[in-house]
Amino acid sequence: MGHLNLPASKRSPRQWRLLDLISAVFFGIVIVFFLLVFTPLGDSLAASGRQALLLSTNADPKQRHRLVALVELGQHHQPIEACPANAVDHMPCEDPRRNSQLSREMNFYRERHCPLPEETPLCLIPPPNGYKIPVRWPDSLTKIWHDNMPHNKIADRKGHQGWMKLEGPHFIFPGGGTMFPDGAIQYIDKLGQYIPISDGVLRTALDMGCGVASFGGYLLSKDILAMSFAPRDSHKSQIQFALERGIPAFVAMLGTRRLPFPAFSFDLMHCSRCLIPFTAYNATYFLEVDRLLRPGGYLVISGPPVQWANQDKEWADLQAVARALCYELIAVDGNTAVWKKPAGDSCLPNQNEFGLELCDESDDASDAWYYTLKKCVSRTSSVKGEFAVGMIPKWPERLTKAPARATLMRNGIDVFEADTRRWARRVAYYKNTLNLKLGTPAVRNVMDMNAFFGGFAAALKSDAVWVMNVVPARKSSTLSVIFDRGLIGVYHDWCEPFSTYPRSYDFIHVTGIESLIKHPGSTKNRCNIVDLMVEMDRMLRPEGTVVVRDSPEVIEKIARIAHAVRWTATIHEKEAASHGREKVLVATKIFWQLPSVSN
Repeated sequence: MGHLNLPASKRSPRQWRLLDLISAVFFGIVIVFFLLVFTPLGDSLAASGRQALLLSTNADPKQRHRLVALVELGQHHQPIEACPANAVDHMPCEDPRRNSQLSREMNFYRERHCPLPEETPLCLIPPPNGYKIPVRWPDSLTKIWHDNMPHNKIADRKGHQGWMKLEGPHFIFPGGGTMFPDGAIQYIDKLGQYIPISDGVLRTALDMGCGVASFGGYLLSKDILAMSFAPRDSHKSQIQFALERGIPAFVAMLGTRRLPFPAFSFDLMHCSRCLIPFTAYNATYFLEVDRLLRPGGYLVISGPPVQWANQDKEWADLQAVARALCYELIAVDGNTAVWKKPAGDSCLPNQNEFGLELCDESDDASDAWYYTLKKCVSRTSSVKGEFAVGMIPKWPERLTKAPARATLMRNGIDVFEADTRRWARRVAYYKNTLNLKLGTPAVRNVMDMNAFFGGFAAALKSDAVWVMNVVPARKSSTLSVIFDRGLIGVYHDWCEPFSTYPRSYDFIHVTGIESLIKHPGSTKNRCNIVDLMVEMDRMLRPEGTVVVRDSPEVIEKIARIAHAVRWTATIHEKEAASHGREKVLVATKIFWQLPSVSN
């Protein structure tokens, strides 16, 4: 029997339901196709899907390990995925979401707390939308691009104190601070009445709780090199602003551990309303300041508790601690106090209300990588030779004269002098033959990841740069020599992320990159070279330069990984006068951005 061709009005309800379902599915597919292909929603969903895949990949340690292995072997032919847009300022070891669950005691939760590599997504940090190549030094001291770090909180809260303000496309930095709203220059001139600011006696300084680091920025005109630090706090980005301005800075918190510097490193230590409770916990924080301050050096504290309303006891306690350590009170000028540390060993033991005692003779005052603060006074006699302010050469003579602490290494003086000559030769080769951007306005913030005696930094003395000299925590402690010659730096373990914001450095240099991830005296790796290069990429600015010196085999490996982190790389022979099997890789970070999504 044939099918009856009934008119629409005569069709059964069952036929209607089937036809409606088929039609709805068809039109639904058409609409979804249109949305995905012809509207921004498609880009957004695709990006979300890629990010979900990225996060799921990194949630599986085995899958992450396989991806890392493919990248290292050069068999992962696409660049490593970009991190999501909300990760533009990500700092793995200072992640507020992760650290907020930790103890508040002595600000433990604001110190470094790093995730394991397998807990970290393997992705490249993107720049923020609208990012531009930073304003060049010295213009960057007074203005930066707003869109490079569009965080208005400090400008809104501190603009009346001269910290910074928003003008058109720029943040403007008038040079003020909470305790010097009329400007850092006037404040520094005032300090010059009490301490030798301008004659080369003082060179290295530590600015504690630095804000946007205007104090350190304007000290540079006096040939004083200040390391500025502050935690990642409610201001969110004060250290990021400092680095964008071209001022030496890094993220740190004086909490439960020693700061990552050797003993007796700084000629001047400064606190301008840093709010560090110096006399709390039996003066533990003042003792850390004392550990870091060079004998004969100066301590300046401006703001609370110095002659501050309702803080009479705190001010009295601060003076009592300083007296117990035989610091000389040079001046009290309004809310600013200036002390000078004795040039010789501490006057302890003596009777004091804080029960302060000298540290045991077995204590190494320069141990400072994840080292718990001690409630004792570091012995200056534990360091041999002359290293007190006034006893060492003035700047710039101290840069090239081998310091006493170089003798802690066998044949240290000869090694120091040979290293200085070697790096003068190498830097000349970098500039004259490889045509690197050193010495041009394109390079201001420089990092040496394996600094040894700081020879690379010393060879850049005529350039308008500053160098973060990093001494690996597991290698011989040569960082004290770097400070003695008037340079700055920190201890660090390169199996962990560095305490800085993304896009901090214009130029990163490393000699012996593979040694940074190996167990000392072993060929076995402690971590992976791919993770290290992803971290280098996080720290490097778009269009920034990386220079790696290592064996030909390692350089070939680095070149393979460079493609995955979106660097363009070339390999060069070493300079003719150098010995060994080194080659030199020069890489440039591509300026890439996340695809823009229209509203």
